[in-house]
Amino acid sequence: MAELSADILLVEDNPAHVELILLALRKEGVAERTHVARDGVEALDYLFSGDPPSTSSCLPRLVLLDLKMPRVNGLEVLARVKSDRRTQSIPVICMTSSQDDRDIRESYRLGANSYILKPVNYAEWARAISSLVAYWLQLNLLPA
Repeated sequence: MAELSADILLVEDNPAHVELILLALRKEGVAERTHVARDGVEALDYLFSGDPPSTSSCLPRLVLLDLKMPRVNGLEVLARVKSDRRTQSIPVICMTSSQDDRDIRESYRLGANSYILKPVNYAEWARAISSLVAYWLQLNLLPA
């Protein structure tokens, strides 16, 4: 049986960060609708390989994207997502520890919808995730 599409695609290679984000997403009631990709290759496979099929009804409504990952980095994933007509309207939130101005500029140049520094403790993670979910999944409207 094919996997149901996820509302959120979490692209993160750090297992501790994955657990913190999923814990915060559970609190918001959306963890079960989150697909975790452990690097950029897994993210691109999920979005473009047909599992789920790359149709607008099966694509996530939000991508939470780490930038510093092995194999394919977050900027490469962002470029691919924003350059494909099937995925370009999906909001992509860069969640990273990089405060490098080049990373910030390049993320926005490639089409990032937001750039957020990873919080330093769980309470901050929970607040950030709560705000993201409230805005991007509850208030924000995407094209049909």
